[in-house]
Amino acid sequence: MLLLPKGTPLHKGLGKVYMILMFFTAIVTLFMSAQVGPTLWGHFGYIHLFTFLTLWTVPTAWIAAKRGQIKVHKRKMIGLYFGALVIAGGFTFFPGRYLHTLIFAG
Repeated sequence: MLLLPKGTPLHKGLGKVYMILMFFTAIVTLFMSAQVGPTLWGHFGYIHLFTFLTLWTVPTAWIAAKRGQIKVHKRKMIGLYFGALVIAGGFTFFPGRYLHTLIFAG
């Protein structure tokens, strides 16, 4: 998506799929309790901050695109990509987390 021409039907179609999947994934993570580090109410951890970021960013980015505020939409989508996928995804490989154990512990 980052390399494709913007505003094309392909961009819009793949963008809708991406936003729906990100929003759905964020909702699912609300039901996953934090297993590493401090928690709030014995459930939410620091990584859940990215869940709330995603739940806010997806609809506001969509609204910005619909209103023709393309710079706002672009900024939000790039922020969503780096915040929710790169940074939060990187945290999943920290020691004590499931993916770290799965990939790095023989």
